[in-house]
Amino acid sequence: MSEEIPDPQALALELQERLDRTNEARERALPAARRSIRASANAIRAIHRGELEAAEELIATSRAALAEATGALEAHPGLRFAGPVLDAEKEHAEACIVLALVRGAELPRPGALGVGDAPYLNGLAEAIGEGRRHVLDLLRAGRVDPAERVLARLEELFGVLVTMDYPDAITMNLRRATDVARSLIEKTRGELSIAVVQRDLRDALDRHARALRGE
Repeated sequence: MSEEIPDPQALALELQERLDRTNEARERALPAARRSIRASANAIRAIHRGELEAAEELIATSRAALAEATGALEAHPGLRFAGPVLDAEKEHAEACIVLALVRGAELPRPGALGVGDAPYLNGLAEAIGEGRRHVLDLLRAGRVDPAERVLARLEELFGVLVTMDYPDAITMNLRRATDVARSLIEKTRGELSIAVVQRDLRDALDRHARALRGE
């Protein structure tokens, strides 16, 4: 029994039509993913400047662009779950987590952000680095107590990361990001400890000076 051999030209046209649709979806998604990444990065910069309302607006811009990118690739999972779109999800998650850290608010969950678990976890890991920067800003301003609270939250985030014992293919190489986060937390803890000792010494000297003056 002979099998029917498809017409080469018809086969080529069929494949070209499908690939054309895939390429068109990719061409729509990539600029949107880049806009999302750019807005997320600008949001983090605004957060460190204390411009939280501006950061919220930029995060909303990032979310809209991310939705546009994922929507364009809805029928193309091979592109949807790879490359720039995952990077956009990670950056968006990072910006949202950093804003929550600075505000002392509850952390948003992946579903609420419209991102996957692996991009969310990587965004969380990178948010620890931004959280360290915030701690250092607080210490430079002499605000030791708030810095201690932020560090405590960073350690909680790290506690989440170390429980994710899964292959890198599933977690987008989360192990490396977790190792970096561990190093940053250790450095921050050391710097905060020095700041606490300096504060306590300064307070003790102030009390001694007041006692000498009979105050």
